[in-house]
Amino acid sequence: DGAPPSGPGQPRQPQPHVAAPMGYPQGASQPIPPIQIRNLVKRFGQVAAVDDVSFDVHPGRVTGFLGPNGAGKTTTMRVLVGLAAAHGGTATFGGTRYADLPQPQRIVGTAIEANFHPGRSGRDHLRVLAATCGASDQRVDELLHLVDLTPAAKRRAGGYSMGMRQRLALAAALLGDPDYLILDEPANGLDPEGIRWLRTFLRDYASRGRVVLVSSHMLAEIEATADDLVVIGRGKVRYQGSLAQLELTDAAVRVRTADPARTAAALRQRGYQVLDHNDRYGPCLLLSGADPRRVGDELFADGIPVWEITTQKVDLEQNFFRMLGAQA
Repeated sequence: DGAPPSGPGQPRQPQPHVAAPMGYPQGASQPIPPIQIRNLVKRFGQVAAVDDVSFDVHPGRVTGFLGPNGAGKTTTMRVLVGLAAAHGGTATFGGTRYADLPQPQRIVGTAIEANFHPGRSGRDHLRVLAATCGASDQRVDELLHLVDLTPAAKRRAGGYSMGMRQRLALAAALLGDPDYLILDEPANGLDPEGIRWLRTFLRDYASRGRVVLVSSHMLAEIEATADDLVVIGRGKVRYQGSLAQLELTDAAVRVRTADPARTAAALRQRGYQVLDHNDRYGPCLLLSGADPRRVGDELFADGIPVWEITTQKVDLEQNFFRMLGAQA
């Protein structure tokens, strides 16, 4: 992506967390409250881009915010950080609006709209922003190192590749060492090493009790990074909860035998919901909500030799399109 030769594939260690969250009194020990979206409505003309949306984003976890283009992800994020006004509902940080936060840049870091002066160097861009939140030049240099832009720090940002601009936007979001990190499509333009670095960084950031909300259209990457999911489609929430629970709910038992028809009949007689299926290895059967050990014992009792019996999880992509239905 035009990055310097070292690339972001050699992760920089995130800076140690300060003794107390920035924006709170020194010595404060209270946990960071969640982001709370309640009955949020945002219209453009007669179109409800966000229609009665409610969800929470909890500390200590990475929350993936998914949806097709036009689903309302960016609009929700813009309302949350005061870049757009809602027509109804609330979007707060533990009950406090962004506009009412003391020194908001020290509490909330955002990379939603990456705006910069094309004639200004990457370092100077960060220095200008640092002055608005009380961050030092030393903090600027630390972040340039963290996102691997030190070799390009004196170059004009207008000449940066898309991936370099993404890393500059991340550095800007981190200037105040915030407790909340809100990123809109942060992996766009990053090469595979950069994506892997970003994944490690976000998980580490959340592991220190902070709140991380990341929107993306890269489903496989969200599946590898997120703990929780919020899926939005046509302005409405289609799913909210943990990724683990979604996988558990949709797990199926795959059974392969020499005689699929006989096996299916025997299983249906025992009350199982059986789906005929074909994969690259040939015909098999899928059973939802079944215990593979019990299925194996029952087929043995029926005298049916089993070639394969295993738990098969439905991946995030399949779930995503199923949730969106006709919209997919």
